[in-house]
Amino acid sequence: MDTERIAELLQPFLNGDALSTVQLNNISTYIDILIRWNARLNLTSVRDPEEMVTRHFGESLFAAGLLFPVNSDRGPARLDHLLDIGSGAGFPGLPIKIWAPELCVTLIESNHKKAAFLREAVRALELTDVSVFSGRAEEFTGDQQASSLVTLRAVERFDAVLPEVVRLAGHSGMICLFIGEGQVEQAEKLAPQVRWEKAAPIPQSNQRVVLFGYLEA
Repeated sequence: MDTERIAELLQPFLNGDALSTVQLNNISTYIDILIRWNARLNLTSVRDPEEMVTRHFGESLFAAGLLFPVNSDRGPARLDHLLDIGSGAGFPGLPIKIWAPELCVTLIESNHKKAAFLREAVRALELTDVSVFSGRAEEFTGDQQASSLVTLRAVERFDAVLPEVVRLAGHSGMICLFIGEGQVEQAEKLAPQVRWEKAAPIPQSNQRVVLFGYLEA
């Protein structure tokens, strides 16, 4: 996909920031791989490439810009490891990695075919410090202390998965949820030990928001 068009489509999500040529090329390559694999494996119901850019990359990069603002001390120095639960087609984990290349990323995906896609995408994009865990979040026993950021987007059984998100965030980690506006109150009730920020509405969406939460030792 043309990188100039990608940049144009993503601009509303980037809060005035711009993507580099390398980042845009990575996104273009990612879309090509996603379209090819999606023809034989249902990675996403979105078929139109431009809608893939806005729905998947736009949402992911909107959160990335809030987590890792350009020209700010906040970011990889504090949030050094990301766990992406139920990665599916790699969102938001891989776009956040493209935005913040210093970040160490673990993609958790229980579907083995989707996990194979994730490994191919990581290989094709030549991303470093990215691993794929082919299993359920409940089975993951990695270093929780290093897992300072846990993301969750578009998963079923939200009420069952959220406690695992909190567990994996450890004692002083951060949580990033991509949810519907109506699920904010549910998240606050399910995890009262988390200090939740005010939800941030996602551009070009009527109901979807990004919700950040903090675990404090």
